[in-house]
Amino acid sequence: MCKARLSTIWLLALASAVLLSLPWMVPGTGALALVGFVPLLLADSLADEMKLRRFRYVHYSCFVVWNAITTFWVWNATPGGAVFAILANALQMSLVFGLFRLGKRHLSGILPYLLLAAAWIAWERWYLTGSQISWPWLVLGNAFARTTKLAQWYEYTGTLGGSAWVWACNLGIFSLIEALRKGRLAETSRKIRIAALSALGLAVFLPVAASLHLYYHYEEPEESIDALVLQPNFDPYHKFQALSQKRQNAILLELADSALAGNTAWKGLLIAPETFTNDVILPDVTDGNTFRTFKSFLQSYPSAGLLFGAGTYEYFDEDPHNPLSRQLDEWFWRIGHNSAVCMAPDGRYSLCHKGKLVVGVEATPYPKLFVPLDNMLGNVMGRLVGPRKPDVLEYYAADSTVVPFGCAICYESVYGEYCAEYVRKGARFMTVITNDAWWGDTPGYRQHLSFAALRAIELRRDLARCGNTGISAFINGRGDIVSSGDWWTRETLAGTVHLSDRLTLFARLGDVPGRICVLAFLLLLFLLLRKVLLSL
Repeated sequence: MCKARLSTIWLLALASAVLLSLPWMVPGTGALALVGFVPLLLADSLADEMKLRRFRYVHYSCFVVWNAITTFWVWNATPGGAVFAILANALQMSLVFGLFRLGKRHLSGILPYLLLAAAWIAWERWYLTGSQISWPWLVLGNAFARTTKLAQWYEYTGTLGGSAWVWACNLGIFSLIEALRKGRLAETSRKIRIAALSALGLAVFLPVAASLHLYYHYEEPEESIDALVLQPNFDPYHKFQALSQKRQNAILLELADSALAGNTAWKGLLIAPETFTNDVILPDVTDGNTFRTFKSFLQSYPSAGLLFGAGTYEYFDEDPHNPLSRQLDEWFWRIGHNSAVCMAPDGRYSLCHKGKLVVGVEATPYPKLFVPLDNMLGNVMGRLVGPRKPDVLEYYAADSTVVPFGCAICYESVYGEYCAEYVRKGARFMTVITNDAWWGDTPGYRQHLSFAALRAIELRRDLARCGNTGISAFINGRGDIVSSGDWWTRETLAGTVHLSDRLTLFARLGDVPGRICVLAFLLLLFLLLRKVLLSL
């Protein structure tokens, strides 16, 4: 009997791992997240009845499987990073669940379950805002990135509002199943049963109804500009070895020329991918060979602008006293950035740097701790520098107006509140430039594309996405992928982005559900610690 129940516990944990994975892997399955934790919570309840020791191995295994199924593709870019990301992220999830199990020993009623939900969302918020080692790919609200008709109310709450919905539904459905399993539901009065079932029904279906209403009543802004996405399809593992920058520039401009078909009166924004060039030396942006080549090209299209990604560098002849600077020799130091440049035919330009950098590959977190260690290892970690808050770029339109817009560089598009800062600073539309080919033909780049749809909903901004190898796309303000290109092809994609000045509630106030959950977590943690201390 015990072996049968133990097998049931492991099967339930595996079921949770699969249910939680599917929304990231299969389009249209976001609703499965609303029941994804139910099997694991049932396994936890059975473990308590069995007085099973070391249940931590069960829930940790569940989270490892979930992380492995959804993010295994990181292996293609960095095997060591993939193992670390899967195991470390699962460990953090497991620690939150372990805190919940501790809470069950000292808190009564619904309080441990509220602690679990609040602690989980507080951890997600820390990942999204405060942690320098951040991997928020599996934030629960992202489960609806490929089921965007259910996430329209993110314009009010942001992604963590989705996380709160996931926990509310999971805990409600689990409570109902537990009450049925243990016969408690039959012992309650009819009015209480009706009230409980009504509350659960509202928790599940009211957000769905609200989201569908917002989706079908969304109206596009009238003002718009044209855009042409240029997807050069350079293999990033051979980009700098196999092709000179001069040849890469020529290929990109041939793409643009072919798509514009000699229409010298074309008005709009040309968009090239992340890190397209690395020959931009600050502060003299206009002196770079690529910039000069692009400026010469734009003389034939005087009403066009061009956005491109660039590795940019600052050089110093004395120590800049920045722990992330690299000393090149006895006399020179360098600071690098992952940047975006938007330029006009007359040479005007605006520049921004990527702020949310990929740990290890681009950034060395907690420099005082890790830079000395990295020096001992032979400088294997990236040391790019980025701002705390993003800056908007400016598109210089043909009628002499200036249109501010946001450019999320690759990984930045995963961070909702960070992207909201673009809109607070006046961005009228959004772009994403990225290079997802490091992962190969895996679910990674499709997941990354889907997260851009959530940013469009949260900010109600049209979004043009340019990927070096795909998938490039145009996304409207309700998260629909209006048009998209192919993977691993050299092509262009023409579209329109509407301009908006509207500020959503999320853009104005930021992540309110996350802040509430942080406060609730701290209060419940204080209560738990008090109970633990009193029990000693």
